[in-house]
Amino acid sequence: MHELSIVMCILDIAEEYAGKTKYRAIEEIELDIGCLTTIEMNAFEFAWKEGVRNTRLQDAAKKINRIKGKAKCMDCENTFTIENLFDPCPSCGQHLLDILEGKELRVKSLMMS
Repeated sequence: MHELSIVMCILDIAEEYAGKTKYRAIEEIELDIGCLTTIEMNAFEFAWKEGVRNTRLQDAAKKINRIKGKAKCMDCENTFTIENLFDPCPSCGQHLLDILEGKELRVKSLMMS
């Protein structure tokens, strides 16, 4: 389950940033997670619950922004929404795509007190 290692990396980022400030508590964390990532959200939620126990994130509100997939066909240059990495271009049927959005995984913001 790689979701736990992702949670631990997010925790490391939050702890490192919070440690550099005068703030003691993290009230909210906002994450961008693309729909084209290989993260299984039920597993992520379970890993989150277990991974943040007894940390500054334990009582923090968690906001997740799911970023929809967007791609550009490298053959016909059509830009379109995409649900799966292996979807073909709806205009020409080709599979050679430049993924523009949907693979994000980042800590967007932390609210601390």
